[in-house]
Amino acid sequence: MIRHVHVENGWVEGLPAADPRITSYKGIPYAAAPVGENRWRAPQPCPDWEGDFKAFRFSPIPMQAPISADPKNLYDREWHVDREIPMGEDCLTLNIWAPADGRKDLPVFVWYFGGGLQVGYSAEMEFDGERIARRGIVVVTVNYRVNVFGFLCHPEITAEAPEAPANFGFLDQQAATRWVKRNIAAFGGDPERITIGGQSAGGMSVSAQLTCPANRGLFRGAIIQSGAFAPPYPFDFGLTSSLAEAEKRGTAFFDFLGVRTLAEARRIDAVALRNKALEWEGIHGWGRTFGEAVDGRFSLRPSQQWFRDPACLPVPVLLGHTSSEFIHAPRAEDEASLKAYAEKAFGADAETFLGFFSHPATAESIQREGSVNSIEFAVRAAAEARGAQAPLYYYQFDAEIPGWDNPGTFHSVDLWFFFETLAKCWRPFQGKHYDLARQMCDYWCRFIAEGDPNGVGSDGEALPWWPAFDPASPVRMNFGGTAAPQRSEPGALERFLLAKYRERMEETR
Repeated sequence: MIRHVHVENGWVEGLPAADPRITSYKGIPYAAAPVGENRWRAPQPCPDWEGDFKAFRFSPIPMQAPISADPKNLYDREWHVDREIPMGEDCLTLNIWAPADGRKDLPVFVWYFGGGLQVGYSAEMEFDGERIARRGIVVVTVNYRVNVFGFLCHPEITAEAPEAPANFGFLDQQAATRWVKRNIAAFGGDPERITIGGQSAGGMSVSAQLTCPANRGLFRGAIIQSGAFAPPYPFDFGLTSSLAEAEKRGTAFFDFLGVRTLAEARRIDAVALRNKALEWEGIHGWGRTFGEAVDGRFSLRPSQQWFRDPACLPVPVLLGHTSSEFIHAPRAEDEASLKAYAEKAFGADAETFLGFFSHPATAESIQREGSVNSIEFAVRAAAEARGAQAPLYYYQFDAEIPGWDNPGTFHSVDLWFFFETLAKCWRPFQGKHYDLARQMCDYWCRFIAEGDPNGVGSDGEALPWWPAFDPASPVRMNFGGTAAPQRSEPGALERFLLAKYRERMEETR
């Protein structure tokens, strides 16, 4: 069994996974520690090490809000269960699960975790890559910098490194994927068969990577889970800043820190910096302070517009959402505010828009009649914009989720299924859930291997046919009690909103 491999920085020793036919390698550095002068810099080359690097445990997780492990909190209850998990600024590492039997030229899956670009880590238990690796895939999960450590902007940073002034977390992901390209053959992977994937902010990260021209040839497919957005209603999204806006916030944050220079800020202890950033975030709002910036270097346009970018990498994309997440409606609560919104958002077409609602409108009727899933909306917009350039495979996760909390298909619950890690969850999943997870993982692995999710599943049976999404005959794969293709026609309101979205996008071309 292969447990000992050589990479560009030295020898790495792994351990058998729960299934000894798989070897796991945890905490492998892919870049120099982003501390001291490397704080708020693009990732720097990893130094060589002497002897064997014993990749037996996960590295410290990226600096972020302390893990509360509060069982009253849904996400703590689901997987953030260890409040003692080590955390540190020296976190630029990756983890690999690979078949140990010596096979070569295997497809490779590189995974970016979610968490609003503010929290998250590759050691989360649902991201165990063993079940995917058992299907002949080399799995890589990546740590990257988040929050103030990964996304602060400041004029001094720009002046110091105009070629890489922002988006350090995205640059970390890119550097890790490039490390994989150079080294994955040692683990049995094929560097020409890399698919990147992520969920939530990890999916947003995949969108960002798709728009970076420097990534051409780096990967050949992309999976965006609950992370591809388009605003069905104007004024609803503010996820991305210009570099100038982000620099202005960074300057104000330095004032809040009580420092005058970048050098002073780099000398602040990491925990103290984290705590001040959390205090700042409490004033200004979670996720609205340190995030993606269109810097003209890595990011040439907001990642949520990836499908509009003429330079967007022409690779197959698999994307979708759970059935109850990211539902948007107009920001109005009664007849008067709905009319005011319509006039502001749609001008001369306000009356047409109001025709989709009953009157007099109430908060309940506006929510009921105006709700649109912003990810489904993005899929339709993306399919129209990309045409036949490369296929899109669209899914909805709509399974019944058990548990005393009756959570529904909450944001991120599908991760247990895609990674087929239900056995790690506290929820009383039944056989039907395990059957669905097997199918979903099979589809993902087929896509990673071939750029098309169709084929034979791990049970030897052909998977239900999943057509590429076609706006003229829209079909998505619905993961409910089982996998089944499902028509997904837009309603009259959504068609109106798509037309208005196209108009807005043309105005900003």
